[in-house]
Amino acid sequence: MPRQYPLHLVRNIGIMAHIDAGKTTTTERILFFSGKIRKIGETHEGTAVMDSMVQEQERGITIGSAATTVSWKDQYTNNDYRINIIDTPGHVDFTAEVERSLRVLDGAVAVFCAKGGVEPQSETVWRQASNYGVPRIAFVNKMDVPGANFYNVVNMMKERLNANALPVQLPIGKSETFKGIIDVIEKKAYVWKDSTGLNYEETAIPADMEGEVEKAHQDVVDFIADFCADDEDIINQYFEEGDLSVETIKTNLRKAVCQNKVNPVFCGTAYKNKGVQLLLNAICQYLPSPLDVDAMVGFDPDDEEKEIATKTDDDAPFAALCFKIVADPFVGKLSYLRVYSGTLKVGTTVYNSSRGKRERIAKILQMHSDQRAEIEETYAGEIVAVVGLKESRTGDTLCNEKHALVLESMTFPEPVIKIAIEPKTKAGEEKMMAALLKMADEDPTFKTYHDAETGQTIIAGMGELHLEIIVDRLLREFKVEANVGKPQVSYRETITRSATSDMKYARQSGGKGQYGHVIMTIEPLEAGSGFVFEDKTRDNDVPKEYLPAIKAGIEEASKSGAMSGFQTIDFKATVTGGSWHPVDSSEMAFKIAGSMAFKEAEAKASPVLLEPMMKVEVMVPDDYVGDVMGNISARRGNLTGVENVNGTQVVRAFVPLAEMFGYATDLRSKTQGRGNFTMQFSHFAQVNEALSKKLLNK
Repeated sequence: MPRQYPLHLVRNIGIMAHIDAGKTTTTERILFFSGKIRKIGETHEGTAVMDSMVQEQERGITIGSAATTVSWKDQYTNNDYRINIIDTPGHVDFTAEVERSLRVLDGAVAVFCAKGGVEPQSETVWRQASNYGVPRIAFVNKMDVPGANFYNVVNMMKERLNANALPVQLPIGKSETFKGIIDVIEKKAYVWKDSTGLNYEETAIPADMEGEVEKAHQDVVDFIADFCADDEDIINQYFEEGDLSVETIKTNLRKAVCQNKVNPVFCGTAYKNKGVQLLLNAICQYLPSPLDVDAMVGFDPDDEEKEIATKTDDDAPFAALCFKIVADPFVGKLSYLRVYSGTLKVGTTVYNSSRGKRERIAKILQMHSDQRAEIEETYAGEIVAVVGLKESRTGDTLCNEKHALVLESMTFPEPVIKIAIEPKTKAGEEKMMAALLKMADEDPTFKTYHDAETGQTIIAGMGELHLEIIVDRLLREFKVEANVGKPQVSYRETITRSATSDMKYARQSGGKGQYGHVIMTIEPLEAGSGFVFEDKTRDNDVPKEYLPAIKAGIEEASKSGAMSGFQTIDFKATVTGGSWHPVDSSEMAFKIAGSMAFKEAEAKASPVLLEPMMKVEVMVPDDYVGDVMGNISARRGNLTGVENVNGTQVVRAFVPLAEMFGYATDLRSKTQGRGNFTMQFSHFAQVNEALSKKLLNK
């Protein structure tokens, strides 16, 4: 089947925001106006199409990113566009869903609440998008709510996100008087005919807004002139007329968005259906097609130094990234792919270059949330799901074996909270382990393992809600009943000074023995540096082929620190010497020697305990600020500031995760249910000596 939409008319976008800013509601309206659905679903009623999990419907939040595809005829160019959309979660516990979605998207719509503006998770997802260089436009949603302030959100974007926020629409009215939108570029006003928001008409710009519109238009023109400073024709037109044509503005604004030089700002209220059609036009006009972004670069599987660029072309060799795995009850394992180059047909065999395995494609599916349509072939620039991959995991590259390359994978944060879990019946044990492994396969931030010391099964994740959802899915989806322990914090260890160890591992048991000798120095590194390995051996000390084994031994030993058994982080290990035996030395012997040398050195290096610190923001009315601040201090919190945002006080602090369990209930009772809070992992900090002793005694 030939390609339906030419590549330049394809858009791969994500909808991203803080929890409750209205991402899923915006996506539902996009589905409705594009004709994908006939009836609008609502998140608060649990009927949103994109929230297909039972847990999402009950809580009114998005947990897993959902993909869909719509078509839209842009009213300016009159072209038919294909828009592949991923609706991402807003809750910090599911940040990995945002991370992996942004990795494969070409553009994004950042949704902001007109009252709350830039909230904590808005900052996180914006930073993630910046890390991946994803071009963004902004949609200021909920313009109809009390306290809505369009310009305040634009200013917050500039101050908190360092965004080049450029309003290209202005709201007519706000809160209950919000009734229309002005297109700043074309200087046209659109007003809704009735309260449904389904139909709008072009009208004259209100007289009291003419000056405001003129200024906003001039800001856009000035930006384009500055952006096109090397284009003589545009600069001449700018100086002669003081203005630029609509075509010139739109063409170059699009280029600037694609180069991440500007973030055009739009507005509306998705719940009341207002502004969504104009937003769809903007997605088509300003966000990049797969041809407008830099080609994805990978490396040769046999030589990491050798770069190989993909080509966004159907005739190029096939290359795709697997960015999400879902265990589907009907078709089995679903693997979501972003195709970067070439084409993929049902029945073909592809090569997983990350694992050196061949995989056969049984089905290709066009996804619409949890519904699917089978297709025979997919092309460069598309996002699809496939059935049949047995070995592939999140972050793996699939490609043509004759033109093998490995695309840059994804890194995910380590879990910060864990609980013990056990099945209620002996018979459920095997079933539970199979279910947990399936979920760990789906979610890279969820880990499950067996604690050798206690004999318990441990599950670890990004927060209380994350683990609550896992346990809920065990019961409902996999029909496993389990007893769950109290949440525990995942502490870490680090070293505070340098230490050296000289460790010889020698075993003789008749015949070939084992011999490995390692001299090693370890030293502390700055927080967040991770593990660094260096070789400073002389030629005849240790053969180079044994160095990877020594490194592997250190990595394995560091997972269980000398002080508390928690993982040791942020250190450098330098192998300075050692010796070997031509017959008895082996990789295994040097791995064991490396492990023993690290353990001995760490014990000498004054290890300390680290705890995860959370960045906490509490939103409360004035009357309760004192109580909230006192409570945070009592929880060993470090207050960093209080700010008035649209009449609500926002208290900011860093608080140890260990002190945040049960905080939601505490806050409700202290503020008569009027306070709410958000928290996200920030960094690891050293635990004071008294508390450290108490924890170690436990």
